[in-house]
Amino acid sequence: MEDHSMYYDTLVKVTNAISHCRDPEEVALLTAESIKTAFKVKGCSVFLVDRNTRELGLAASFGLSQEYLNKGPIHFMQSIKEAKDAVPIAIYDVQDDPRIEYPAEAAKEGIASLLGVPIISHDKIIGAIRLYTAEPWEFSVNDITLIQALAQVCGMAMDMCRLYKGYKTSIEVLKNMREPQTLKGTKWTPFEGVPKSVNPSICDY
Repeated sequence: MEDHSMYYDTLVKVTNAISHCRDPEEVALLTAESIKTAFKVKGCSVFLVDRNTRELGLAASFGLSQEYLNKGPIHFMQSIKEAKDAVPIAIYDVQDDPRIEYPAEAAKEGIASLLGVPIISHDKIIGAIRLYTAEPWEFSVNDITLIQALAQVCGMAMDMCRLYKGYKTSIEVLKNMREPQTLKGTKWTPFEGVPKSVNPSICDY
């Protein structure tokens, strides 16, 4: 019977670490580093979908060279559709698969196999996680399931970070509104946005 302890241990450690992040970029980097380390693979990258350019923008990467990361844009509608169809994509041989956009660059980087899974948050695809191996790898169901679970955690953590940063900004705005003396030299005023008719300091009598 297969030993699942490694999968459980990895999931618990990564989830616990991510839960302490307060910034989306930090979540992405920690996710990439944790997956690369846990699976002992060549590298891992986290991408986020840019709805304007229809490309997957690199949010964080660990283990891959800067030359490979700068190889060119990764299109959202390309053949590797983990970030479009919301399904994991496992490629055993990147040199013999038409879905690979940059096979020559992958060969130069020493990449043999690739696994891509979508990052989903609130039923929306916001990005993808890609795991790269130096040796041909037949990804098992447990491998894929674990990466999918970590992708879900990553997506939820990013949303929580954005909410956290939004709350902090709102709190600072409210504090400034309660303390007008701290607003000197800024564009904020106690009556900003208030119609002239109900602003006693600027009404015409």
